[in-house]
Amino acid sequence: MSLSGTPLPPCSVLLLAGGRGQRMGGRDKGLLEWGGKPLIAHLHALTRPLTDDLIISCNRNTERYALYADRVVYDDSPDFPGPLAGIRAGLAVARHAWLLVLPCDAPLLDAALLNSMRQNASPHPGQPLLLRQGQQWEPLFCLLPRSLKPALEQAWQDGERSPRRIFLRHSATVLQCPSGDPRLANLNTPQLLADAENNVDHHK
Repeated sequence: MSLSGTPLPPCSVLLLAGGRGQRMGGRDKGLLEWGGKPLIAHLHALTRPLTDDLIISCNRNTERYALYADRVVYDDSPDFPGPLAGIRAGLAVARHAWLLVLPCDAPLLDAALLNSMRQNASPHPGQPLLLRQGQQWEPLFCLLPRSLKPALEQAWQDGERSPRRIFLRHSATVLQCPSGDPRLANLNTPQLLADAENNVDHHK
């Protein structure tokens, strides 16, 4: 429900799992186990209730990711061109007016934050929502209007590869999170993955 008590508009969801996994020694991050399940399974469980259009961007292991998605997309170039390529592929197929974008290595996200993102979406056409943690932008946690697709495509063709620069250029709404918000932790190294699992175990 929105802040006014009316239902939130439907959204598509894009889970980004198309990276090279350099900090993980080249392993496919989304399929690494955490808490007894692949990282992608945690994001799937969190976002499945939000949408009938769950998209995963990946560049390998397509069959395994397909188990967690309604559709799988991949970059149209073979050299891992970065997260903007995955966002571009997701926007191209999204069925709803809004696309909620999340990285696959953030299993500590919660439904309250995702609902807050949707509640704070701008009513103005073409205006994305972007998270900021303290003074640090978190452009891969965002809510994008599907109407942004032509502008994003033009920026891509012009050589832009920074999601943050594109979103800020379009007067992004900012949802401020506290500095060090654990929900936004990217578990993108083996040590971070192990530390977070130990912390969860200790709090059980």
